[in-house]
Amino acid sequence: MKNFFALPALCLLFLYAIEAASAEVQEQEQLKRSIIKIYTTAAAPDYFNPWALLNAQQLSGSGVVISGKRILTNAHVVANGSYIQVQRHGDAKKFRARVAFISHDADLALLTLEEEQFFEGTRPLALGELPELQQEVSVYGYPIGGKSLSITRGVLSRVEHQYYAHAGSYLMAGQIDAAINPGNSGGPVISDGRIVGVAMQAHHSQNTENLGYFVPPSVIEHVLSDAADGSHQGFAELGVVTQSLESPSMKRAAGLNEDQQGALIIKVFADAPAAAVLQPGDVLLEIDGYEIASDRTIEWRKNQRTNYHYTVDQHHVNDELPIRFVRNGQQQRTKITLTAAPLTRSLVLGEQYDQPPRYFIYGGVVFVPLNMNLIKRWGNNWHSKAPIEYLFARGQWATQEQRELVVALRVLPAPVNLGYHDWKNWIIETLNGEKITDFQQFARLLEDNRASYVDLRDNAGYRMVLDASLAQEQQPFILQTYQIPSRHSADLFAAFAKGGE
Repeated sequence: MKNFFALPALCLLFLYAIEAASAEVQEQEQLKRSIIKIYTTAAAPDYFNPWALLNAQQLSGSGVVISGKRILTNAHVVANGSYIQVQRHGDAKKFRARVAFISHDADLALLTLEEEQFFEGTRPLALGELPELQQEVSVYGYPIGGKSLSITRGVLSRVEHQYYAHAGSYLMAGQIDAAINPGNSGGPVISDGRIVGVAMQAHHSQNTENLGYFVPPSVIEHVLSDAADGSHQGFAELGVVTQSLESPSMKRAAGLNEDQQGALIIKVFADAPAAAVLQPGDVLLEIDGYEIASDRTIEWRKNQRTNYHYTVDQHHVNDELPIRFVRNGQQQRTKITLTAAPLTRSLVLGEQYDQPPRYFIYGGVVFVPLNMNLIKRWGNNWHSKAPIEYLFARGQWATQEQRELVVALRVLPAPVNLGYHDWKNWIIETLNGEKITDFQQFARLLEDNRASYVDLRDNAGYRMVLDASLAQEQQPFILQTYQIPSRHSADLFAAFAKGGE
């Protein structure tokens, strides 16, 4: 009798197990429906010929459906995209999508669709908490080499600040030992059915295998909050440059005792929010309640450290950031109201997307501002192939007197520029004796020039002299000969039409 009654119980347990397995399969299939394949036709500008585009490329990536009938993906998946389509798991039909919001710094973008029936049968996934180290996570996406959804698993091995390859920004990132291949970009990192990251880049090294990085929840939340009003403000800045204080001698010179730790301030930008409070020589001891170690890190989570910039990244423009610092041996506490970070603090603007290059042609000479788009036009080995002067300029800070460098990129041979036909990649310092501040001011000086000649010089004294009347006379011929649609970029048209900067 005992065994007779045990049999139904075993059957019930077996049925429960089957139902549980079936429910798990259904949950997994429902989740897969929320993982999207993205097709992008991208035509990037040709910075060697700034009036033209490079050949269009067909790219693919991944994304995930989130609240508000939006698709979350990487910015680099849709950057410079002229035509974007999306496709659900298991469907053949593609739908037209557009970029609703993009943060190149965070390498994140939000897509929307006019045909909202696309979202029928999909479930928006919620954002979860960043897992603990060594916890397993799954990466969903559509890597190249096939059309079906791929799922790879790995463990979270590290969380700290990293350089984001897309825009060169420095933000928190998670590292996992799961392969992130081309096409995986933009796909969600999932834990317990929630988004805990967005796959963004792989680590390429001869000594490492299957290491990938993802955008963590803290950065995703910042971008989603920034996108709420549709106005892009980006990440706030403190506006200081710091140095580690691990040297005992430097620590004593800065007025600290052996037990004190902090970050030595070596530069404060004049237009930055910190300029009202801090100065070079001060030592940051604490920021937003986090104590700063001598290697400039904070313990953002128990036994986990990252750069103190993490505290700034958690805030938005106009937020108040409490700090504690030392000046001349005296500790002080105050608050700094954060402002939006400028496009760059360097003389060389970082890589930009979704906008045409700036250029100005005068006397057959093509003038452009120096930026990372131009430098990277030398290819993957730009670190060694780009002109050394360009690379050196990357380490120079911009000032009010010199915000941007102007380059004579190339010469379109014509009678007016005889003698300079082989000049290229030449950084200009002055125009008719006037110091060049930025590209807009330089273009304005050329446009308004009433002198007989245009005299250009570099910082070594080398000169290029052009006859102004011949330059104006030969301009239509030069443009027609080289099939160039306009003598300068559209942004300069608007400025000139207003008659000012």
